[in-house]
Formats: sequence, C-alpha cells, structure tokens
Amino acid sequence: RTQYHNSREEEEPITNRVNREETKMKQSLVLLGMAAGCAAFAPAPAERPQTSLYGGAQGGATTLEGKKNTVSAVKELLDSSEMVFTVPASGITVAQVQGLRRSLPEGTTAKVVKNKLMSRAIEGTEYEPVNEMLKGANMWFFIEEDIGGSVKSWKKFVKDEALAESHSILGGNIEGTNYDTAGVEQISKLPSKIELITQIASRIQAVPTKVARVVKAPGMKVARAIKLAGEEGDN
Repeated sequence: RTQYHNSREEEEPITNRVNREETKMKQSLVLLGMAAGCAAFAPAPAERPQTSLYGGAQGGATTLEGKKNTVSAVKELLDSSEMVFTVPASGITVAQVQGLRRSLPEGTTAKVVKNKLMSRAIEGTEYEPVNEMLKGANMWFFIEEDIGGSVKSWKKFVKDEALAESHSILGGNIEGTNYDTAGVEQISKLPSKIELITQIASRIQAVPTKVARVVKAPGMKVARAIKLAGEEGDN
C-alpha cells in the first residue's frame, strides 16, 4: 500500500505538467488564429506611383562614376543636337516617360537630368546660357533634327495625360540663344533642314525648264530670258 501511494504521488506531477503544456499549446493556437484573422482583414498598403526618374535602385547617377557617365552621355547628346528644350519633370511617372519616348521622332531624346549634372555638361559649349533654366526638376529634349515633330509629340503627351496646364514648355536653346515658351513654339513651326533642302532642290530643278521656255519666245535674248525665269521662280 505504501508503495502504491508513493507511485501515485510521483505520477500526479507528470500529469499536471502535461495538462499545462496542452493548455499552453491551445492558447498559442488561439493567438495564432486571431493574428491570422487580423492580417486577412488588414487593408493592403497603397501603391505608390513610380517617380524615380533620376535613378537610384533603378539605375542612375547616384555614385561618382554614375554621375561622370551621365555628364558624358549628355555632352554627346548636346554635340549632336540642333536644339534643346526643357519641361517640368515633377509629377510624371516612369511609365509615362517610357510612353513619351516611344512617341518621339527619330533622333530626339528625352532625358531627366539633375541640374548640377546638366550644368557640368553644358560647360564650355554653346548651350551654356541654358544655366538660366536650371531650376526645379527638368526633363530635357535633345533634338537632332525634327524640332516641329518633337514639340508636337510633347504637346500631344501632355494633352493625353491631362498635364497641359502644369507642364508647358519652359524654354529652349538653339545655336547658343535661349528662347522662352513662345519662342520655342515659333521655332517648331519653321521648316526643318531637310524640308528647306527639298524646297531649294525643287526650285533649282525647275529653273532650267523655265529658262528654256522663255528663251523660245521670238526675239528674246538669253540674259533677258534668265532674268524673267528668275522673277518667275521668285513669284
């Protein structure tokens, strides 16, 4: 009897420990279930629009080497550009910029450049007066040839994206001279170099025909015929 009584005393603490462990496990499971339920009903974090146009994790001039590469790239664009103009870069997402770039004419590059790097790139070039425009966040258009087409692409972009009121052209530079918004608009309406060359070539080709037609007139001297042909061409 004494031996049986002692064994019961030894078994009771073990049973109590088991019960306590089971209770703890049940409590843990309940807490985990409550946490999972709260997480399921928690609002999802709002998505932020992509606006990292300057680089950072998505590749840009954040290191010294990256800044040097950017300045070098901008210098190359300036060397091949007939004109540059700038627009506000704030409030435009990366996706929007990508769509804009696809709409630009061949030979035109749109690039967001930090003011300090742009200042270094234009140093010693005919575009140095652009320093006056280096305020705020800027996107630059480097245009090799088609100024009119580039301006039209930008105007269509801001209209489609409802940005026309806040993102008008700030100014531009051609052959070392700065122009305001109205000036850039007027320049964009002028014929391009290719259009001018085509017009001149067509007129040159037409001159021999006009000279021959006038020379055939009876009693007409060649000098007089050439003069009349030139006057006809001017008309």
